[in-house]
Amino acid sequence: MPEPARKPASAFSKKPKTTDVAAGGVAVFEAETEKTGVKVKWQRNGVDIVASEKYIIKVEGNKHSLTINNVGKEDDVMYAVIAGSSKVKFELKVTEPGKIEEVPTAPVAEPTISDVPAAVAAEPTVSLPTPPTEAQEKAPVDPIGVFVTRPHDGEVTVGGNITFTAKVAGESLLKKPSVKWFKGKWMDLATKVGKHLQLHDTYDRNNKVYIFEMNIIEAKATYAGGYRCEVATKDKFDSCNFNLVVNEAPATGDLDIRSAFRRASTVGGGRRMTSAFSSVDGREEGKELDFSALLRKRDSFLRSVNRSETKTELQPEVDVWEILRNAPQSEYEKIAFQYGITDLRGMLKRLKRMKKEEKKSTSFLKRLDPAYQTDKGQKIKLVVELANPDDEVKWLKNGQEIQVSGSKYIFEALGNKRILTINHCSLSDDAAYQCVVGEEKSFTELFVREPPILITHPLEDQVVTVGERVEFEVEVSEEGATVKWEKDGVELTREEAFKYRFKKDGKKHYLIINESTKEDSGHYKVQTNGGESVADLIVQEKKLEVYQSIADLTVKARDQAIFKCEVSDENVKGIWLKNGKEVVPNERIKISHIGRIHKLTIDDVTPEDEADYSFVPEGFAYNLSAHLRFLEIKIDFVPRQEPPKIHLDCMGKTPDTIIVVAGNKLRLDVPISGDPVPTVIWQKVNKNKDTVLINDKSTDSVGMNGDLSNDNKLLNDSEGRVRVEMYEDHCVFTIEGAEKDDEGVYRVTVKNPAGEDTADITVKVIDVPDPPEAPKITNVGEDSCTVHWQLPKYDGGQPVLGYIVERKKKKSYRWMRLNFDLLKDLSYEAKRMIEGVVYEMRIYAVNSVGMSRPSAASQPFMPIAPPSEPTHFTVEDISDTSVTLKWRPPERIGAGGLDGYNIEYCKEGSTEWIPALNDLTERTSALLKGLVTGDKLHFRITAVNLAGTSPPAITKEPITIREVTQRPKIWLPRNLRQTLLKKVGDTVNIVIPFQGKPRPKVIWTKDGQPLDSKEVAIRNSNTDTILFIRKAERHHSGVYEVEVQIENMADKVAITIQIMDKPGPPQNVKIVDVWGFNVALEWKPPQDDGNAQITGYTVQKADKKTMEWYTVFDHYRRTNCVVSDLIMGNEYYFRIFSENLCGMSENAATTKNSAYIKKTGTVYKPPNYKEHDFSEVPKFTHPLSDRSVVAGYNATLSCAVRGSPKPKIFWFKNKMDLSGDAKYRMFSKHGVLTLEIRKPSPFDSGLYTCKAVNECGEAEIECRLDVRDQAGNIAEKHK
Repeated sequence: MPEPARKPASAFSKKPKTTDVAAGGVAVFEAETEKTGVKVKWQRNGVDIVASEKYIIKVEGNKHSLTINNVGKEDDVMYAVIAGSSKVKFELKVTEPGKIEEVPTAPVAEPTISDVPAAVAAEPTVSLPTPPTEAQEKAPVDPIGVFVTRPHDGEVTVGGNITFTAKVAGESLLKKPSVKWFKGKWMDLATKVGKHLQLHDTYDRNNKVYIFEMNIIEAKATYAGGYRCEVATKDKFDSCNFNLVVNEAPATGDLDIRSAFRRASTVGGGRRMTSAFSSVDGREEGKELDFSALLRKRDSFLRSVNRSETKTELQPEVDVWEILRNAPQSEYEKIAFQYGITDLRGMLKRLKRMKKEEKKSTSFLKRLDPAYQTDKGQKIKLVVELANPDDEVKWLKNGQEIQVSGSKYIFEALGNKRILTINHCSLSDDAAYQCVVGEEKSFTELFVREPPILITHPLEDQVVTVGERVEFEVEVSEEGATVKWEKDGVELTREEAFKYRFKKDGKKHYLIINESTKEDSGHYKVQTNGGESVADLIVQEKKLEVYQSIADLTVKARDQAIFKCEVSDENVKGIWLKNGKEVVPNERIKISHIGRIHKLTIDDVTPEDEADYSFVPEGFAYNLSAHLRFLEIKIDFVPRQEPPKIHLDCMGKTPDTIIVVAGNKLRLDVPISGDPVPTVIWQKVNKNKDTVLINDKSTDSVGMNGDLSNDNKLLNDSEGRVRVEMYEDHCVFTIEGAEKDDEGVYRVTVKNPAGEDTADITVKVIDVPDPPEAPKITNVGEDSCTVHWQLPKYDGGQPVLGYIVERKKKKSYRWMRLNFDLLKDLSYEAKRMIEGVVYEMRIYAVNSVGMSRPSAASQPFMPIAPPSEPTHFTVEDISDTSVTLKWRPPERIGAGGLDGYNIEYCKEGSTEWIPALNDLTERTSALLKGLVTGDKLHFRITAVNLAGTSPPAITKEPITIREVTQRPKIWLPRNLRQTLLKKVGDTVNIVIPFQGKPRPKVIWTKDGQPLDSKEVAIRNSNTDTILFIRKAERHHSGVYEVEVQIENMADKVAITIQIMDKPGPPQNVKIVDVWGFNVALEWKPPQDDGNAQITGYTVQKADKKTMEWYTVFDHYRRTNCVVSDLIMGNEYYFRIFSENLCGMSENAATTKNSAYIKKTGTVYKPPNYKEHDFSEVPKFTHPLSDRSVVAGYNATLSCAVRGSPKPKIFWFKNKMDLSGDAKYRMFSKHGVLTLEIRKPSPFDSGLYTCKAVNECGEAEIECRLDVRDQAGNIAEKHK
C-alpha cells in the first residue's frame, strides 16, 4: 500500500489571502514567516515586484507586507509571495466602486486529464487554447526535497517491457540524491541488474530535475508484486510504493488479424499502452510481433488460411484448442497435420500457459512463494503443502532435477508438507526452482545476497606538503570487494584517473594521489555495503625548518674543520658556498648529505681556507652562514726562564663562555708558552670551593684559594669521557658527548719556575627542552576543541621558541601535525575534526636546539555538538487545567545522540521559566497538568544530549489555559450509513468517532427505548463511543440511535442493525405430475425466513433403491420446477432446502410420495448398412526425385504409394527389371518404397522406374540418377 504523502513544511506562519478592492482603492497583503531574516519576494503574474510609488514593500522582523496604491483593472491578476522553497498564491479582485461582492476563497480544483481510450484518442480532436499558468511553466518543486513525480502503478503482459520513472527536484541539492529501488520490503534491486532489469539516471539541466528510471525487460509472471522507491539526500528522505501487475498475453477471440498483431509498450510512470499494428511503409522496428496469437482461432479460419481457396465444401467448426488440450502428446503432430497447423511449437507454448490458468491447483494446497532471499553461507527452506500426502515430488533447479548429494540438499516429508533445505548457499544457488507433482508445477526464484563487506583496517589521517605522493590504504573483510571513494561527499570516479589512481591488492584497497596540491585537502571517505571509514588529508605549502645551523669555527694549521647543519626535510638538497662561490669537493674538501644532516669537511686547513661559508637549500630562500678563522702560530725566540703564558682571546677573571649542544663533542685548543715547558692544571670551579678535575704532567693535586676535593679521580691522558691532551705548544681539553653535569666554569693554570698564568673558561651545555605535561581539552564542539598546556619544567638552557600540536584518532597509530608555524601561546584551537570520532592530542616544545620529546597524550575526547532546536512545536489541545504539547525531533541531532527534551513555561509578563516536568522526556508530546485556569503562559522546549542543551523552541503567542467550547459533531463511518448485517452468534463492535468540547454526554437508544446494559455494552471516551454485543441474537435487530450533547447543543445519528439466521425448510412440497422422464414439483416458501430475504432453493433427488441424494437445481428462485432426464423404471423421492444470505436451511422438506418412471413398450430394430467397397487403384502419394550421387557411396531412391488391395512393386533401370540383381535391394514399409543401390559406379547412371500393380489397376513413376566419379565427372554415355 503506498505511503501517505507527507505534508510539506511551509515557511509561512501567516499567509496572504485573496482580497476584493474597489477600483482606485488601496490593497494591503500581509504575511508572516516562521523565522526572522528570511528573504521574501513578491511576484505579479510570475514577475518579481520592485518597490515603487505604486508598490510599497515593508519588512518588520518576521512580518512582511505589500501595499498596492490606486488599484486599477490591470491589477486584477494573480500574485504570489515566496520565502525559501515555500510559495503562496493569492488574487486581487478589482470591482467597481460600491459594488464589491463577496467571493468565496475556496481553492478551485485544477482540471485533470483523464485517460482516453485508444480508439477515441486516434480521432482528431480540437482543444481550446488555455493561458499558461505558472504551475504549467515550471515543474513543481517539493519543498521537502523529495519527489516531483512519483512512480505509478503499472501493468504489463508477459514478455513485455515497462519503465517506472521517479523525478526529484535538484535545484536546492548540492549533490545528486541517492535512490534505491526495492521489491517487497527488503529485496534491493541494485544487486539484480542484468538482462531483465536496468536502472538509469539522468539530469535535466533545463528544469533542474533528476530523473531516475527502472526498466523491466521481457517481464515474467514472477515479477508481479509491490515495489518501493526510496530517495535520500543529506537531510531529507522520502519513499513511494507502487505495484506491478503482469498479465498473460491476451487471446484473440475473433478473426481480426490486425488486433492480433498488437504491440505492448509503456509510457509515463509505468502505464501500459497498446498500439495497433498499423505501420504503412513496413518500417516498424524494435519490438517483436506475436504471430502465435493468431493460432487461437476456430478451425474454419485455419482452413481458410492454410488450405486452397478452390475448396468450397463447408466443414463444421472445430475448436482446435479443445482438441489439443484433451489429446495426449503423441497425437499433437497428427492433429497439426490434420487441421493445417503450421506453428505447432508456438501453439504448444501458448497451450502450456493456458493449462496453467484454466483452474486452481488440485495438487498443491500451498504453493511456493514467488521469491526467496538469503545471505551467502546461510541455509534456506522451500516449503509446499500437497493435497494428497502420498504424491511423489520432484525438485528442479533451472530445469534440471536436483539429486541427493551430501549435505547440500536435504529433502523432507512431514505429513502433507514437502521441504527442500539448501545448506551453505552460494552464488551458484541463485537460480529458478520448481516443485513438480505429476503434471503440476510450482515456481519460485531464490536470490542469494552476499554478506556485507566490513572494514577491518580503517583509513589513517595524513599530512603532506605540496607535490608529495599520498596513499590512502584500507583493508576489507573480503577479497575482490567493491568499494566507493568520496572526497568531501563527492564520489571519485574512474573518469578522474588522471588525478586519482585506484588500486586493489587482495583485501587491501588504495587511493593514490601522485602529486598533491592544496585543493586535495579535505575529508576522504571509503564506503562498502557494510561500513565506512573517514580520514583527513592536509596539504601544506613546503616549509623548511632549520634544526641546527652552522657555527663559526677557529682552527689551526693542518687541523680539520667541519661545518654541519640539520634541516627538517631529508629530501632537500643544497649547495655550499665559499665567499659566494660554490665549493667544489676534492680529496681535501668533502661534502656529505645523510638524512637531514648536511656536512662540509675540510682536512689539513690552510690559511687560504679562511673565508665565509654558506649553505643554501635548493628551492628555499634560506642562507646559513658561518666564518672559518685560521689560527696562525708564531714562533719567537724565547730566552731561558720565560714565564708561562696562556694565549686566549679573553684573558683575566671574566670567564669566556663556550656553548655546546648536549651530546656533541667539545674540543678546546689552548695555546701556551713558557720555558721550561710549563705544567698544566685543569680545574672545575664551584661556587663554594675550587675542585681539581684533571691534572696533567703532575702527580699531585694542588689546591688554589680553597681546599681540594678528595672525591675527584685523577685521570690519565687517554682515559674517560673528559680528558686533557698535552702538546709542546698547546693543550687540548675534550668532552665526549657533553651532558648537563658538564656545565660550569673551567680554570686552566700553567706554571713553571719562572711563574704561572691562569684563565677561566665557562662551558654551557644546552639541550632540547623537556616535554610539557599532558595537555587538557576544553570547549569541545561539533568539529573543534581548545587545547591547553603548561611550560616545560626545563627549557634546555635556551628560551622556548614555540610549540607544535599533534592529534590522532584513538584507534590509530599515526599522529598528524596541526600547525606548521610555532605557537607562542599555551593554548590552541583545533578545528576540522570529524564529529563522533575519538581523538587524542600531544605537544612538542621547541627551542633553538630542536624539538623536545612528545608530551603524554591527552585524555581521549569526542567532538560533539548540542542538537538543534526541536521543530514544529505546537499546542495540540487545551483544557481548563492542562495543555497538550507536540513537536518533532531536531533537524540535526549529531553523534552525541539525544537524551531527551526539557519543557518549561513562563507566565506572561514574567522572566522566570519554571520546569514543567521533573525529568527529561523522550517522547515527542507531553500532557502538562495542574495548571491554573485563566493563566496566560509561554512554553518552550529544548533538546538535551551529552554536549549540552539546544536553543529553545518557544510558542509564538501566550497560551490561555481555558477549554474552548466546540459544537458536538458525530462522524458516522461510511459502512454504517447502510444496514449493518450480522449473523446470529457473531460479535458486533461498532466504533463511532465524534468531536466536541468539553466532553459531550453520549446517549444510546434502540427503537426509542434505552438500551439494556445486560444485553449491550457501551464504552465512551473523549473522542468516540463503542457499542459492543458479544454474541448477537435476532432480537438485537433494530434501529439504534446515538446522540451527543453539550449543554443545549446536540447531534444525533441512526444505525440499522439486522441479525440474520438460517431459514426454515420450505412448506407443502408435493409432486404435481409425472410424465415420460419428467416430474413436476411444487412447494411454498418457508414459514421462518431467518430475518433475511430468501435468495433461492436447492432441489435434490434420490433413487428409492439407494437413497443417495443428488442436487438437481442450485440457487433456484421459483417455488415450482420440473425435474427431467430421469431413468425409466426407477422410483424417485425429492427434497428441497431453502437458502438466504446466512446459508441453507438445516433441514429439508421431502415429498411424502415417490414418483415412478414407467417403461415404454418400444422394440429395437437394427438398421441395415451397405457394405463399403474399399478397393482402390494404386496411386503414388510422394514422387521419385532426380538425384546426383558420388560413386562408391550407397544411394537410395524413395517414394510413397497407396492402393487396396496392397499392390505389388517392380523396379526397372532403363526398362530393365532389377528383381534378380543382387546389387539392388528393395524395401516397402507402410507404403514407403525404397531402392538401395550398393556402391554405385558411373555406369549405374540412368532412368529408374517404380511400378505398382494390383487387381484394380497399375501406376508407375520414374526419375533420373546421375553418378559422379571422385573428380565430379559424370559418365559420358549417360549424360
